[in-house]
Amino acid sequence: MAVYLMLTDSRAADVLPAIRTAGFDIKVESTSLDALRALEIAPLAVIVDCVTDPSASFVAMSDLRAARVGPIVAVVHEASLGTQPWHQVADELLASGASEEEIRVRFTMLQIRSGSSGEGSIRLGGLLIDADSYRASLRGRPLDLTYKEFELLKFLASRPGRVFTREDLLQQVWGYGFYGGTRTVDVHIRRLRAKLGVADEHLIETVRGVGYRAADLVL
Repeated sequence: MAVYLMLTDSRAADVLPAIRTAGFDIKVESTSLDALRALEIAPLAVIVDCVTDPSASFVAMSDLRAARVGPIVAVVHEASLGTQPWHQVADELLASGASEEEIRVRFTMLQIRSGSSGEGSIRLGGLLIDADSYRASLRGRPLDLTYKEFELLKFLASRPGRVFTREDLLQQVWGYGFYGGTRTVDVHIRRLRAKLGVADEHLIETVRGVGYRAADLVL
């Protein structure tokens, strides 16, 4: 299941009280890059506790941004809104007193901007990916994919036209705890193309000298 990761040394409910009943799957870890490296799958977004120690959290978020962990949400106390240039390190900002409704709206908007809904179906040409049931089909023909093949295909297809390096894909699909080489990505791309078949292997494009992307074609 897709989750949000909250980095805090407190309880999630102490940082963002309304998150308890907002309906999101939240995993809580200490505020460090080690928590990210321990995850097998990249979270939908990283929520950072900036209430307890705003200055230290700003520095930690700078490291997260440099590591390209994905969307970052800063939870800030109202009194700290003007103390740091939060826009430089966060993709979204939440006041610690935000309501359930505001949390849902902001998370949904963030997912749309990042190109990942975390739910529902993704279509790319004749390819249909059901993110809820972990099934993929090509013009009605079921594709027999391994878990990582599915995750890789879903990640690329949900972001058509965006180029990702092999290192990006290792971090986002395999997670920060994976220590294999970038050849792993090449092997999985080759297997995916074989399963798509000659007529549709173009749905995953190679950008020479950079990495891979899904074709910018949605039908």
